[in-house]
Amino acid sequence: MTTQIPQPPGVPLLGNIFDVDPSNTWTSLQKLWEKYGEIFKITVLGQQIVFVGNVALCEELCDEKRFRKFVGGPIEEVRYAVHASLFTAFANEPIWGVHHRILAPSVTPAAVAEHFVEVRDCAYELTAKWRGLSGDSPVSAISELNRLDIETTTLCFYGRKLNGLAGPEPPMIKAMDGATSEAIKRPTRPGLLNRLFYQSKFAKDSKDMRKYAAECLEHRKANPTDRKDMLHTMMNAKDPETGKSLDDQQIIDEIVTMPIGSSTAPCVISHAIYYLLKEPTCITKAREEIDSVVGEDEFTHDHLEKLSYCAGIVRESLRLSAAAPGFNIEPLPDTEGPVLLGGGKYQVPAKQTMIVVLHGVNRDPAVFEEPEAFKPERMVGEAFEKLPEGAKKWFGNGKRACYGMHHAWMWNMTTIVTLLKDVDFEMADPSYKLKQDGWFNLRPVDFYVRVKPRAKERILLGTTYRPCNLP
Repeated sequence: MTTQIPQPPGVPLLGNIFDVDPSNTWTSLQKLWEKYGEIFKITVLGQQIVFVGNVALCEELCDEKRFRKFVGGPIEEVRYAVHASLFTAFANEPIWGVHHRILAPSVTPAAVAEHFVEVRDCAYELTAKWRGLSGDSPVSAISELNRLDIETTTLCFYGRKLNGLAGPEPPMIKAMDGATSEAIKRPTRPGLLNRLFYQSKFAKDSKDMRKYAAECLEHRKANPTDRKDMLHTMMNAKDPETGKSLDDQQIIDEIVTMPIGSSTAPCVISHAIYYLLKEPTCITKAREEIDSVVGEDEFTHDHLEKLSYCAGIVRESLRLSAAAPGFNIEPLPDTEGPVLLGGGKYQVPAKQTMIVVLHGVNRDPAVFEEPEAFKPERMVGEAFEKLPEGAKKWFGNGKRACYGMHHAWMWNMTTIVTLLKDVDFEMADPSYKLKQDGWFNLRPVDFYVRVKPRAKERILLGTTYRPCNLP
């Protein structure tokens, strides 16, 4: 006997359409998880969706012998802008394998490490900007870090300097926000309504994203270089299995895809700043580690693996923020009959769309003691190693996991270390309570901080230490 999957009461024809706010979908799902627990379902416009929110069920759905990524809903909508890219290709499209085999060598840990200095120096640029501000001038953490992310991504992968940390915001940021927000909302509306009232804005934002990508490609063509980055690979490499290469439109597809994926990274670090300000003892511990490991030396890639507590901060921020809020799963297409989950406790149809809600998974009380507390030490060393794999799915799962995860990890680590090393923060509004919204990511809303240089001199192990780039 299976247990019925709980579902909120709906309305005729529309189902649970009013239980999910299309302008803040993930917060709505968080509330449903808080009410219904490890698994629940909704029906919207006749389509049933099952949501999973604990570690054991998440780990079960990540078994690639039974399940695979589902490309539908908002992800399918994004195909309007990027077609069959690594992010949006259907499971049965051979083009995914072609793109993956061409691009995979560009995002290995070793390949990503080649760009550490660029990542670090972009972070230095941001702290230099912040040190020039009055301590009374609040800044939006997510807005500033969005600029840093697009600056770094464009430089590291496409070899182009946007110089977008100051002045007008790079248009790609607004275009991504507009296109991805609309992609989330479109499945909740009738198609005719989308075409009549929302298509023109969606088309404009998609066009602007592709314009950014086309400019990156044209910049490289106009400025030949021996630089061996991702753009070089896309323009020159061939698939070792089929011999196929990418044409210009396919290159543009992938250039757009990368910043959409990397946009979760500034969400992680802006959340980390919030959590650290709520737990200032964690700042002290992190700075003690940074001062001990990096000290007066130049910050290098070799330092990263020695900064274990800082790594714990990043992992714990990934856990609590659920900055990449979930991923879609479906049973393999040859699955017959109903699918049993949880050792037979639950049953779903063989063609069922399921979504892993990481806000719930990451707060599973069966795995995390005091799940709402920010405790970086639980993400360090043996404590981290003992966590079940289903509790570490911040970058998705399996062969369709985030293909830029190694870059994202390096960016997150380099950025948080640089900020803690050089800058002091305080909340512009000490009474601020975390609010989130987002589309393919979750970000803090209305979170402002005041920034100022960290004390220029402090005693470190008997020597005088100066933060990097300070006069």
